[in-house]
Amino acid sequence: MVQRRGGSRRKTRYKLKKSKKLKGKLSLRRYLEEYKPGEKVILKPDPFVQQGLFHPRFGGKTAIISNKIGSCYEVVIKDFKKEKKLIVHPVHMKRC
Repeated sequence: MVQRRGGSRRKTRYKLKKSKKLKGKLSLRRYLEEYKPGEKVILKPDPFVQQGLFHPRFGGKTAIISNKIGSCYEVVIKDFKKEKKLIVHPVHMKRC
């Protein structure tokens, strides 16, 4: 069998890149933000934090908060006709 090349961050050199102004900075407000079930959020990856980072293909999508799991949240997105559940850290989300 042929082995799979790379992981989930493969080919994301420019996708997961911060601007020069924001490089190396972490917003504590976004890190500790609380969300309620049913809220709409936009998925926006922050490369500074790898915990709870979703696959890059879901970046920019709108999701609905389902419930809280530890420090992360379970969100539901609609990918064409299917509903998919992702576990995402609050750093990678932005309110709609």
